[in-house]
Amino acid sequence: MDKKSIMGIAVVAVLFLGFAYFNSQQQKEYLEQKAAYEAYVDSVAAAARAAAPVADSLASGNGVQAEVAAAEAAAAVRERQVETLGESLTAAREAEAEEFIVENDVMAVLFSTRGGQIKGVTLKDYTQYGPRGKRDRKIEMMDPATARFGLSFYLKNGLKNVPVNTLDYVFTAQPVVGEADGAKSVVMRLPVAEGAYLEYRYLIYDTEAPERDYLVDFDMRLVNMAPEMANQTQIQIDWANTTFQNEKGFQNENMYTTLSYRFPDETSIEELGMSEGAKSKNISTQVNWVAFKQQFFSSVFIAPDNVSYANLAFDTAAPESSLLKTFTAQMGVPYTPQTEGYDFAFYFGPNKYSILKKIGEPGGADIYLERLVPLGWGIFGWVNRWCVIPVFDFLRNYIGSFGIIIFILVLLVKLVISPLTYKSYVSMAKMRLVKPQIDELAKKYPKPEDAMKKQQATMELYKKAGINPMGGCIPMLIQMPILIAMFRFFPASIELREQPFLWADDLSSYDSIVNLPFSIPFYGDHVSLFALLMAVSLFGYSWFNYQQTASSQPQMAGMKFMMVYMMPIMMLFWFNSYSSGLCYYYLLSNIFTIGQTLVIRRMVDDNKIHAIMQANAAKKSKGKKSKFQQRYEELMRQQEAQQRAKRK
Repeated sequence: MDKKSIMGIAVVAVLFLGFAYFNSQQQKEYLEQKAAYEAYVDSVAAAARAAAPVADSLASGNGVQAEVAAAEAAAAVRERQVETLGESLTAAREAEAEEFIVENDVMAVLFSTRGGQIKGVTLKDYTQYGPRGKRDRKIEMMDPATARFGLSFYLKNGLKNVPVNTLDYVFTAQPVVGEADGAKSVVMRLPVAEGAYLEYRYLIYDTEAPERDYLVDFDMRLVNMAPEMANQTQIQIDWANTTFQNEKGFQNENMYTTLSYRFPDETSIEELGMSEGAKSKNISTQVNWVAFKQQFFSSVFIAPDNVSYANLAFDTAAPESSLLKTFTAQMGVPYTPQTEGYDFAFYFGPNKYSILKKIGEPGGADIYLERLVPLGWGIFGWVNRWCVIPVFDFLRNYIGSFGIIIFILVLLVKLVISPLTYKSYVSMAKMRLVKPQIDELAKKYPKPEDAMKKQQATMELYKKAGINPMGGCIPMLIQMPILIAMFRFFPASIELREQPFLWADDLSSYDSIVNLPFSIPFYGDHVSLFALLMAVSLFGYSWFNYQQTASSQPQMAGMKFMMVYMMPIMMLFWFNSYSSGLCYYYLLSNIFTIGQTLVIRRMVDDNKIHAIMQANAAKKSKGKKSKFQQRYEELMRQQEAQQRAKRK
């Protein structure tokens, strides 16, 4: 064995032994902290057991003696807690919690000194769904009874480590202070020892700029805490709450409600996905922000310097409970004795693209909160971000009715693609005119082995007539990204929320003209008139389109049942619980397409088209074949020869 091999083995051995030693030390530290926590729990339980006989004597013994014994037992319990926690934390544990509200122009924030946390947020500009004229309950971002935000860390107590969870202690609230820039400062402190305390500082702005006023700055300071802190590398953050059902349909809202998060330096976001039950995921890498996302509103915890890990989960409530989901997020932030504090922020507000787009880190870096609005991926998201939303926002500045805005939006889309629609109709007209010649070719080449000749002759006929076989499909291909973009835009657009139109109470949700006493599978327990009209218009458009194409394209005849009958029925079932604004858009789109085709039909003269086709055929018959055409014909001949060889 040479020297290099020996040195390599030695290096590997050293690394292995070093890792084993480090791992044993980590395990030892964990066991010590676990033992300290169990000892602390046992001590509190023992003190409680010692006080139990005294409680019994209150009912049966001498009153004065019982009171004295009770006081002595309580003093013993407190003395044991002081030994474990210290005087400051014991006093904080015994204190009575208080709640108070701080407001700005867009929200009211409920604070609790228990844990120094935010217990509730009320949005002033938005209301929960209710019948028209009865929509007066403001949006509550969370159920205060379930909201919690706490830190978990260890303090030194002699040779023992004492676990501390801030949710068990009452902070001391300082008077709310108005800053020079109009912000309101809320400061709460948890005394840990003489001169050492944990400080929470919340900053609520009132600038009349939504992207700032929906944010709550949250600065955490560890003042003289290093001597009191045990040896640890992480401080754990425990954040959780339960959200209310805010929209008309539980199932539809639940479909858009999930837990989202973003990795540092990524332009996209991740989600736990949709579920009617529970889902969870443990992330061992850094995370920039975590969002408890509903269909139109989100609570977001933002860590500009990132958290070290995140264990995320949600569970879905029962449909009739008025609740939607329970979210939990356990995160960790790095700690060293030199750590003086952390800077965080909360966002409590609407999933509104124009607001979320402007929110970034203090240094100006983009954190891509606007990705919480599900506009679609790829070209569909691009169409929404750069075409639909700017036009929509522009029209909103001048038109109050969103029904009219959607009407104009459909009209603009149809005008943009009208040149392609015109070419499509002309192409179908040409196909219709050459159908007799196509039929003659079918008679000329009836045998299966002549399929190549038939195809070659058909392509030659199309070339002479100036027909593009795909011409009729191009407008549909161009229109598909727009239709799919609208499918993503309307259910996610908070601008349509609370906007009535005709019989619809809310264009962001389904309209219901009849509530059924039973539920039809895949359909629901109501009848949406906009969805019904959309399905009827789709049937009319499909029938009209089939009449236009069946005569020129015989292969379309086999798709009649699927296109004309089955597709409208499927769309009716699918869209019955979808946004009424989306159904209204598709209804108008189908009607406009039929009308547009009728107008073009009156403008196009079949005789003129036929004359142009004959002129094109005459020119191309004199011309020389292109190299592409020559290669194509040669390929056809080779394939035909191969087929003949196989038959032999």
